Order: sequence, then C-alpha cells, then structure tokens
Amino acid sequence: MSVRALLLIGAIVPLTSCVAGVVGAAGAVGVAAVQDRSIGESLDDANMSNEIKARLLANGPVRYNEVDVEVSGRIVLLSGRVATMEDRLEAERIAWESVLVDDVANEIQIRDAGGVRQNLNDEWITARVRSRLLTDQSVKSVNVNIETYDGTVYLMGIARSSEELQRIAEHASVVRGVNEVVSFVQIRDVDARATAEQRRNEAANGGNAYAPNNELVGGPAS
Repeated sequence: MSVRALLLIGAIVPLTSCVAGVVGAAGAVGVAAVQDRSIGESLDDANMSNEIKARLLANGPVRYNEVDVEVSGRIVLLSGRVATMEDRLEAERIAWESVLVDDVANEIQIRDAGGVRQNLNDEWITARVRSRLLTDQSVKSVNVNIETYDGTVYLMGIARSSEELQRIAEHASVVRGVNEVVSFVQIRDVDARATAEQRRNEAANGGNAYAPNNELVGGPAS
C-alpha cells in the first residue's frame, strides 16, 4: 500500500461527481456553512469546477465522461480515465484556461473505460473510506472529498492539523481493495481563518464587531 501526499503550491493555506455534475451557488454556500472555508472560497472553487466541467463536456462528452473535476483552494484535481494521451493533455489544458486556477494536478489515467464490476468496486471503496472518516470524531469528514478509480483513492480538501491529515490518509489506506492513496488534502489554520473573517466583519461594520451578547467590541467608548 502506498500513500502519496502532494502539495502543489508553496502556501499551506488553503465536491464528488463526474463531469456531468454541476454545483450551483446555493449548494456552494451550503457547503461552506459546514466546512472550514469561507463562502467566497467555496463559491470560487464551485465556479471553477463548473466552468472546467462545462468546457470538458463541450470538447467531447464521450471523451471525458469518466473524468472527475475537484477544486479546493484554487487547486484543480483531474482524475478518472481517458482513451489517449492526447485526451489527457487536452483536459489539463482546458483546466488551465480558468483564470482563477493556481495549479492543476492531472491524475487522469489512460486506459479503457471501467466495466460495471470495477465501477461498483470503486464506489464501494469510496463509501467505505467515507464511512471510516464519518465515524472518526477527530476528523471533520465534510472537509474531505473522495474519488476512487481502479483502486486508487484520491483525497482532496482541508485538514485542521498534520495529525488529522495523517489520520485521513490512514483511514483510506486500510480499506480492502485500495491499491494506492493520493492525497491533495492541505493543512488549513482554522484559527487564522476565523481571525481573518472577524476582521472582514469588522471592516463591513465600520470597524466594529459585535460580541454574542450584543455588546460592542472594538468601537469607541460611550
């Protein structure tokens, strides 16, 4: 069993469906409400994912019907299967056309379309990995997206610490039928993000933030 943990950009700050799936703005806002991402970040990622999926479909729904597009923190993960190297390179070129993209991880495999048995096995693996994450109280599973192709599990999203990052990969690695785990999960400083959100709220309120008890914090003394 091998586990690859890949960071594509220097900064450590930072949905599952095939190209036919599209996540709307309302869905992105709902996801952001429970994930450790801001609404703006979630919307940017959802818009990028939808844009790339649409362009892939426009270039050939048959060529790319087994390609999945995931976006987290402006990093695009392409996974799945295509018939030729030309198709693989074209998919990456299309992904780079999005103006918000910081990096593209092209994990598309060149092989024949998966059969029913293989597809069912991959779906079973994804479900088992998701189940293990859901039952681990030290892991915030909603922050992690999971895709499986031919026994290779791709993980993408946010971890709140290096320990959580390791636990996520370990859960995937012990599921029966998994050949390799490829992790693009990035460590996110949740406290830093909360501070940044508070500062944005203060700026929006003219430099004042409101505490839970509705007492004014940081404003002029009365």
